[in-house]
Amino acid sequence: MKTIKTITASAFAAILISGCGSTAGILSTPVENIDNTPLKVTELTKAEKHNWGHLDLVKDTIPGMSVDKAYAEIIKNKKGKKVIVAVIDSGIDIDHEDLDDVLWTNTKEKPNNGKDDDNNGYIDDIHGWNFLGDGYDEQLEFVRILAQGDTSNPDYSRALTEYDKEYQKYSGYKGNYEQIFQQIKSADATLAKHFGKEDYTKAEVNAIKTEDETLKQAVQVAKYMFSNGMDSLADAKKEISKGIESINERLNYNLNKTFKGRTTGDNPDDMSSTSYGNGNVKPVKKSESHGTHVAGIIAAERNNGKGANGVANNVALMSIRTVPNGDEYDKDVALAIRYAVDNGAQIINGSFGKSYSPHSDWVRDAIAYAGKNDVLIVHAAGNDSKDVDTEPNFPDDNINGQEVSDTYIRVGALAPKYGSGLIAGFSNYGKQNVDVFAPGAKVYSTTPENEYDTKGGTSMAAPAVAGVAALIRSYYPKLSAAQVKQILMDSGLAVKTKVVVGGNTDDVRPFADLTKSSKMVNAYNALIMASKMSK
Repeated sequence: MKTIKTITASAFAAILISGCGSTAGILSTPVENIDNTPLKVTELTKAEKHNWGHLDLVKDTIPGMSVDKAYAEIIKNKKGKKVIVAVIDSGIDIDHEDLDDVLWTNTKEKPNNGKDDDNNGYIDDIHGWNFLGDGYDEQLEFVRILAQGDTSNPDYSRALTEYDKEYQKYSGYKGNYEQIFQQIKSADATLAKHFGKEDYTKAEVNAIKTEDETLKQAVQVAKYMFSNGMDSLADAKKEISKGIESINERLNYNLNKTFKGRTTGDNPDDMSSTSYGNGNVKPVKKSESHGTHVAGIIAAERNNGKGANGVANNVALMSIRTVPNGDEYDKDVALAIRYAVDNGAQIINGSFGKSYSPHSDWVRDAIAYAGKNDVLIVHAAGNDSKDVDTEPNFPDDNINGQEVSDTYIRVGALAPKYGSGLIAGFSNYGKQNVDVFAPGAKVYSTTPENEYDTKGGTSMAAPAVAGVAALIRSYYPKLSAAQVKQILMDSGLAVKTKVVVGGNTDDVRPFADLTKSSKMVNAYNALIMASKMSK
């Protein structure tokens, strides 16, 4: 589900977020030297911003996963095995210029003949399956609990408290964002009139010296937005406009107790019906961009002269449209996992999550099913700045601390600056239940209709790890899913420094207290360890 971080009209306090052959002679990055790495003080270039998750901490002083280094020194021109990665998410634009050549195709199914040629229960599932049908907007799970009206439900009281809090909060956001938008719009108009053009630059704004109060106020607004990462007021208007759209969606759909979003005709509380939905895995509208962005992080075609490079170069992406604009249904998630496993996926990426799960046992059974069939599940830790060891976050792989599978790995998000601000402020964490961290803030990737955009969330960190897992399974196919998980955890770079937790500068702890492995994923080291383990 989407996450919006607070901003206030008076301060503009934050911006919207929105989950190989031989390696002889190649040495892994010395772990003991990591915290001697000099901090990068200059602003990232455009090229670095678009590729930071692939860069190397020691060489570039940017906490990426050393992906480019792995290709240059380990993978080179070696030929690997094709790996099927299932993306359980919103729809994927399978016609995108950077994704159209990396799609999984069900060769046992004849396109558009209205028959279930392979007898898997799904008609015309050529590139995956769509469990949402024509729907997209949905309620949050705690709103569904309230809408059912069953006060005996053990989650009812907690859901009611959360509903009252969330509705009041987003109603306040709506007024704040609308006020901010008008201030930015007015400042932009004032500056455009001053310069006699709309495409004025940051440098031109910073050079203004004036006693005119209206112009002075416009400059202050622009400088504040620049300090919050905006390159122009046009960008700021775009971001705030997107924020207003998300807030309206939250109030009109996600928090609306009378809204009915499901169009598939099945009962989401009954697992006996499984073949609902259709084979159209594309987004229903352009703004449904999450799945396309996630897919690009994993496997956008590398070095083709177009917008983004995926982590993995030998992937077939299986699209399973399951995650709406709201909370996913447990039934859909459980069936999506089983569909992926039954149709040959070796890795499943799940960039979604929620705090209530009425049928968590269905999903947990599916996770265990994936484990028994040697399939790795990579799951985003969530964007609530919470400790998931103590706060509920679903899906999970344990019952009272006992894991049901050794092939499920949960991922937190890193920001593109090494040091105390390494952990993205929105990222969940947990010494027991978050296994690793990976690049997740300000990640550039594919979006619908041949476009590209920057998004942030543990939703972006999970596919980065899924991409590294795909590299391991491609070049070392004899390794099991459980071994791949262990490599991802053991080969990462251990961070010994203290970091700000949850964006709260008063909460500073050792990185090792926030994750089970105490490491951030590193593709270069992972391939070296995989080479040794596969011998």
